Amino acid sequence: MTNLYSYEPKNGHGLPHDPFNAIVGPRPIGWISTQSKAGVVNLAPYSFFNAFNYVPPIIGFSSVGYKDTLRNIEETGEFVWNLATFDLVEAMNQSCAPYPPEVSEFDATGLEQAKSTLVTPPRVAQAKVAFECRCTDIIQLKAISGEKVQTWLVLGEVIEIHIDKAMLKDGIYDTAEAGHVLRGGGPADYFTVGKEQLFKVYRPK
Repeated sequence: MTNLYSYEPKNGHGLPHDPFNAIVGPRPIGWISTQSKAGVVNLAPYSFFNAFNYVPPIIGFSSVGYKDTLRNIEETGEFVWNLATFDLVEAMNQSCAPYPPEVSEFDATGLEQAKSTLVTPPRVAQAKVAFECRCTDIIQLKAISGEKVQTWLVLGEVIEIHIDKAMLKDGIYDTAEAGHVLRGGGPADYFTVGKEQLFKVYRPK
């Protein structure tokens, strides 16, 4: 390829906005609910999130900075992932505001809590899908120099799954119908998934 814009991240990107997040995306959102030992419920979105294993199902997210969500998981070992969809995007965005630890984002956003089955933290009642999880690993990331960075990767095994039955078509989950919201690049870019983006490619046998 020619006409490349190349740079070493350690020296800065030299652009109006770091393109890294835009290139590695769009990404599903880790909308994580937790509860502190003191009983305060927290809800926060994380854009570094994904699934990492089928059996057992393991998901993970990275907390850039030591935040309430991470502290709560360290204290209790439990969290819930809630699916962020287009109808909930404003509440999801509001839940990332810098509220103090004693303030629940459920109260601040007007979202309704739903009792979980196997873990203490509540689910977002309006979410079409929720995964109840128990933490399996918390790993502080480090650079190639060996120096630890202020980012923690949290991994958890999914032990209970809740799906809105309307999202199951002939027993198959309909991603396009659910209206998933994905994080893109730039300071405010998001994407949705709809039927117009759907195409099928079957694995070779």
